[in-house]
Amino acid sequence: MTEAAVPGHLGRDLTLYLLARFGLVAVVAVLLLLVNVPLLVALAVGLVVGLPLGLLAFRGLNTRVTAQLAKRNEGRARERAKLRAQLRGDATDAE
Repeated sequence: MTEAAVPGHLGRDLTLYLLARFGLVAVVAVLLLLVNVPLLVALAVGLVVGLPLGLLAFRGLNTRVTAQLAKRNEGRARERAKLRAQLRGDATDAE
């Protein structure tokens, strides 16, 4: 992905994605409660149905969060490799 396709709002997007998925679980559970399904059963079914459904329903947000996490991990891996090279004495960069 390009830089323009990956906005730098990881915290906001991740929070929004988690809230949306758990909100979907809550909606499924509430709908089941309205038809007199016991609370624990409604929550269990809500988790089993809502979380996978959230992957499909919020695919765009999932893609953004995944891209941002990959970008952040790439930067961390680069810094870790640089530090390991410095610790080995292999660093030739004059920064």
